[in-house]
Amino acid sequence: MFAPTLAEVVDLLHEWYPPATADSHDAVGLVAGDPDVEVRRVVLAVDPTLEVAQEAVGWGADLLVVHHPLFLTPVSSVAATTPKGRTLHTLTSGGCALLTAHTNADQALGGVSESLALALGLADLEPIRPAAGAPATGTGRIGTVEPTTLDAFAARVAGALPATAHGVRVAGDPERLVQRVAVCGGAGDFLLDELVDSGVDAYVTSDLRHHRAGEFLEHGGPALVDVAHWAAEWTWLPVVEARLRAAMGDRVDTRVSTLCTDPWKFRH
Repeated sequence: MFAPTLAEVVDLLHEWYPPATADSHDAVGLVAGDPDVEVRRVVLAVDPTLEVAQEAVGWGADLLVVHHPLFLTPVSSVAATTPKGRTLHTLTSGGCALLTAHTNADQALGGVSESLALALGLADLEPIRPAAGAPATGTGRIGTVEPTTLDAFAARVAGALPATAHGVRVAGDPERLVQRVAVCGGAGDFLLDELVDSGVDAYVTSDLRHHRAGEFLEHGGPALVDVAHWAAEWTWLPVVEARLRAAMGDRVDTRVSTLCTDPWKFRH
């Protein structure tokens, strides 16, 4: 059976996660690679770090699909003497293309926030902020779990996510009843104001800041469960892998990188 071309795989990923739905400041889509080249092996990862690039090339991958952009901010050089240049040089010299699905993957069905919600066992999902014209998609997700305590729910979160030095930080009464839960993959404090009077019992997201979290709790909002950014978004990778396997069958091999690219490596 013939392997698909890079163009075929890119078109499929863009069908699931349309680049037009990405934020205006974002940098998504095909970053490097020849659309006519065949793709036999695909690696999926959160971050396009040098170590991830080396893993992909070492496995013989023809395509690395990542969530975070390599070039979100402009650069004046991609020489191999620069950090981003080293990553790009490693991939291109190893014959591996690079594709990014960032904010276009955050809101989509089968996207980052939905994947996080399902990994935590949430049911009856709906967006926190529905997308215009596509109300089933949108920012974040709200769902339900069987009634439990905040302490027990936080333990469930810790068990569902890859381990990191960050761990799971919780703000709220450990005995608080939790049944209705909101999640947002990645940095989600921009949604706090919308959740104060939402009827949500707990909010799971990343990168919560001290003052915003404190003020949110003072206004009687949901309990806060702060998880590592990388760990929350990693839950999306197995979902994309399953979709690729279902769509491509034996035409491609896939691999989810388990390299922890969370920047925080240890704590005392």
